[in-house]
Amino acid sequence: MDIAVLLGSFTLLLLIGTPVAFALGIAAFVTVLWMDLPAVVVFQQIASGMNIFSMLAIPFFIFAGDLMMRGQIADRLVALASAMVGHLRGGLGQVNVVAATLFGGVSGSAVADASAVGGVMIPQMRARGYAPDYAVNVTANAALIDLLIPPSHNMILYVIAAGGAISVADLFTAGLVPGALLMVAIMFAAWLVAVRRGYPRETFPGWLVLLRLLFGAIPGLMLIVIIFAGVRSGIFTATESACVAVIYALLVIGLVYRSLTLEAFREAVLGACRTTGMVLLIIGTASAFGWLMALMQVPAMAVGLMQSITSDPLMMMLLINIFLLLLGTFMDMAPLIMIGTPVFLPVAVAAGMDPVQFGIVLILNLGIGLITPPVGPLLFVACAVGKVSMWEATRTSAPFYIASCIVLMIVTYIPWVSLWLPSVFR
Repeated sequence: MDIAVLLGSFTLLLLIGTPVAFALGIAAFVTVLWMDLPAVVVFQQIASGMNIFSMLAIPFFIFAGDLMMRGQIADRLVALASAMVGHLRGGLGQVNVVAATLFGGVSGSAVADASAVGGVMIPQMRARGYAPDYAVNVTANAALIDLLIPPSHNMILYVIAAGGAISVADLFTAGLVPGALLMVAIMFAAWLVAVRRGYPRETFPGWLVLLRLLFGAIPGLMLIVIIFAGVRSGIFTATESACVAVIYALLVIGLVYRSLTLEAFREAVLGACRTTGMVLLIIGTASAFGWLMALMQVPAMAVGLMQSITSDPLMMMLLINIFLLLLGTFMDMAPLIMIGTPVFLPVAVAAGMDPVQFGIVLILNLGIGLITPPVGPLLFVACAVGKVSMWEATRTSAPFYIASCIVLMIVTYIPWVSLWLPSVFR
């Protein structure tokens, strides 16, 4: 009955349109009262959930990404991507995917990618005769790549939700190969649709222009090298790397590119504060919610339920993916990482999956949820930029959605895709 009160009240609050953070907190508060526990325990769990030192990396990574976005880095990366792959069929679609990958290594935020790269690419694609639904689908799906490559703050959330026993450096490294696979898969889907619709190629500008654009983009791209190399080598922790990222971003856009204005800096600070406030509130309320689930032994029940359904590890992994995909259709990524990790990680480990591999599976799976209606916040952002309805974009999204799901199955069932690179660096 305690579990029914917790999950029932949470579901009811979501159905009536309550924001996720408040739904989590209110459901936890109602359940504590039902269980006749001190109400103050909810607020203690919320405070302790946010009061984690490694959590400092999240606002600094958000701030660094916001600085890069407002410092016109996206324009330089789009120009570089256009010179690299614009000559392929459906050239601007391919440019969109590569630019999203490059920008992901700078911002670490899928939503920032969809708004920054999409804001540059979608109007250009529409002006060149590309259908709006194609431009939106390419933008939304390409933004998923940001979740898998450093500096993805969602990976830090997973490490915290898993109890801090997993190496952030291993997780950063594990996402590189799946991120590259996802990029190739989405590029193939974009090419396939472009061939069917007869979209044009762009003119190759020449190797000298390509080298000049590459040289101009190197200062921005060096951010991912500094973060990855520093964390992987142990020179600094993930939290310290986030501070280094902010300092480096300020130096690049202030001294090298000279594109930082006082107004842009102020907007970046305010934007980072707003985003951090929302993320930390979700993390805090999800911590209280997760504490109650642990108190009720929900993770142990989930393991028992899965094992009662099937003892086959392959089927168990498939069930985990199905559950996560369904949950991702109506909940945002951050609360699902905080709530779902304690529940599904023990099940995945019982099925023989490495915790690092499961982290990549979880993040990619929930990323697909970001582009799945009825909520689909990432798809919503791309549709707002492209000025099309979610229905118009969704009805032609099958090739891109299938490509992302194929990569998810590869990452789920072929462990070395995620684990080979971390083992090499160790």
